[in-house]
Amino acid sequence: MIWFWIGFFVLIAGLLALDLGVLHKNAGTPTFKSAMGWTIAWVAVGLSFSGVVYLIYENHWLGAAMTDEYGKPVGGGGAVLVYISAYLLEEALSVDNIFVMSLLFRSFRVPTQHQHRVLFWGILGAIVFRVGLLGGGAWLVKTFTWIFYIFGGYLVWAGIKLLRGEDEEGEPGSHMDRSLAVRILRKFVRIVDGEHDGKFIIGPKGKRALTTLAVCLIVIELSDIVFALDSIPAVLAVSQETFIMVTSNIFAILGLRSIYFVLAGAMAKFEYLKMALAVLLIMIGAKMIAHEHIHMSHELSLGLIAGIIGTGVVASIIANRKRDGGAEPPAPTAAA
Repeated sequence: MIWFWIGFFVLIAGLLALDLGVLHKNAGTPTFKSAMGWTIAWVAVGLSFSGVVYLIYENHWLGAAMTDEYGKPVGGGGAVLVYISAYLLEEALSVDNIFVMSLLFRSFRVPTQHQHRVLFWGILGAIVFRVGLLGGGAWLVKTFTWIFYIFGGYLVWAGIKLLRGEDEEGEPGSHMDRSLAVRILRKFVRIVDGEHDGKFIIGPKGKRALTTLAVCLIVIELSDIVFALDSIPAVLAVSQETFIMVTSNIFAILGLRSIYFVLAGAMAKFEYLKMALAVLLIMIGAKMIAHEHIHMSHELSLGLIAGIIGTGVVASIIANRKRDGGAEPPAPTAAA
């Protein structure tokens, strides 16, 4: 499927170049309306790619083929269900990532007009890391089947921690984390304070230095690797088909930047969403542990993922309206 990979990454490169190089060339603070519009656009692009997935696996282009848990061939329709399940799962798990990004931006005092640029390069780095980690994860579960039990146990443990609220203790983004990151990096490179018009590196040749904006970007990349420890085993529970895993994951990450500006100012309003994510992790972990005894259809898997996420969102909206006495909640601001 080398030609599919080449075409896919050319498409991603084009979308990223259009995003930063043309549509968001000048730094600025996205409005809530603009961020919502871009969120809808990225989600539409991600879901539309399911049409490409259908054609590839329905027509077995270049030998593309996929089987279900019973070893039976899966056509284009089944491949689409798997792709959408993986896409929705990654979008849901990115909520915690958004929360941490908000904390990091506040900690490093990154102005809102430069947050879009930091997120762009952060997401570009995340794509590179995810491709490698997903490919490695797929190879592991196909080579060592007992890895399923380790991944499943980890997801159950992560879900229980999230359900109990233990993940909130020591969240990255505090002043201590900022100081620690700066102190460690100062041992290897020069660092200067200030935003410096959104530049990551300043100074003449031989005396170049990283700005705190660059340090924030490095910490965001490291935090994404940590979050990949949850999302990658979770998506492996949905499918071990590398093409579907990578494409669904990358399309979900591409929309993360605009979703951040929609949700960052209103994370507190989705109090039940974290509970839904915890239930989702526990369910997926249990499925991985019992994969030899319990087989779940793609339709049921997609329904459960969408149902759990939707329940968390609806419950949060109802709780907020009751708390506000039925009044409409104010629109979130674009700033973190």
